[in-house]
Amino acid sequence: MKIAALQMVSGPDVAANLATARRLLEDAARRGAELAALPEYFCLMGMQDSDKIALAEVDGEGAIQAMLAAAARDLGLWIIGGTLPIKSPTSERVRNSTLVFSPSGARVARYDKIHLFAFDNGRESYDEGRVLEPGVEPTSFEAGRVRVGLSVCYDLRFPELYRTYAGCDLLAVPAAFTYTTGQAHWELLLRARAVENQCYVVAPAQGGQHANGRRTWGHSMIVDPWGQVLGLLAEGEGAVVADLDPARLAQVRQQLPALGHRKL
Repeated sequence: MKIAALQMVSGPDVAANLATARRLLEDAARRGAELAALPEYFCLMGMQDSDKIALAEVDGEGAIQAMLAAAARDLGLWIIGGTLPIKSPTSERVRNSTLVFSPSGARVARYDKIHLFAFDNGRESYDEGRVLEPGVEPTSFEAGRVRVGLSVCYDLRFPELYRTYAGCDLLAVPAAFTYTTGQAHWELLLRARAVENQCYVVAPAQGGQHANGRRTWGHSMIVDPWGQVLGLLAEGEGAVVADLDPARLAQVRQQLPALGHRKL
């Protein structure tokens, strides 16, 4: 199966972001991808955090979800829809949700980001908990014969989440890593998650200077189960496409059966 990690530099205009996402999905399909993953906040990088609340959709309704479903159906793709804000039924905050659509256009999975990012180095300050409500459940799905475990951005720092996906063939990590944290830790953590779980990782990211002044690290990539980076895009819009090879998965797991050696 060919898989694609799509990189964007999203801004505050939802319609423009959706048009870019559709164009990148079309490019991935033309290049033979059967599964394509969009980055975190592909639909909106607002001028302030509260913009997510104003533009949040009801689960199952809205222009963002309609675009993802139509693109999956039109292009015959499995689409991992980065993240979009979904209204919470119990609070004023929103969920940062990954929605997955099958090639028929049907929604097959939803994952709400569990770990909420907070960072303050005296120059940059972020606290997602001000507007986001954390998710609680790991989520995986079957894309044909490929089992995919879902996560988002800051989740990458919590290996216990990925252990719940033991046996998955692919881990998806849509992200909007800051330039500072991404430069230090992004590739290191992605390769570690691939190696320790002996699976492929698809990591679509935001990558560039945004209208709100934020700079994201980018470096969208696909990593194989031995930790080899199969493709990478440093900055700007584009698609990274690579093969998910079942034979390679089987070879790595047979030669070094680490998952079977777990004691805890």
